[in-house]
Amino acid sequence: QVQLVESGGGLVQAGGSLRLSCAASGRTFSSYHLAWFRQGPGKEREFVAGIHWNGITTCYVDPVKGRSTISRDNGKNTVILQMNGLKSEDTAVYYCAAGKLYCHQTPKGWDYWGQGTQVTVSS
Repeated sequence: QVQLVESGGGLVQAGGSLRLSCAASGRTFSSYHLAWFRQGPGKEREFVAGIHWNGITTCYVDPVKGRSTISRDNGKNTVILQMNGLKSEDTAVYYCAAGKLYCHQTPKGWDYWGQGTQVTVSS
């Protein structure tokens, strides 16, 4: 069992940066792959970035590639999404997820979800 709690969202101007954190509880955290998804207004939940349980291998969707970094600290049970050069289209609720399928880009198939944190980018 893994419980996930996101934080770090907020209101930021276009071009700015945010650091989203996801704190996990559960002894098996390090055995799960992790991901960040987001859901914009009126949109479906979409994959943003993923990280292997090894903490080394990562994947990103094209719209965020090059301006986002996902990382994890298995000792602290946290996963981080650093986002730079924010755009209005990044406005969404951001969710972290844990599961056994690395870089799986649909919500179905992820085992655990956080409650989400709102990111609003003003232009």
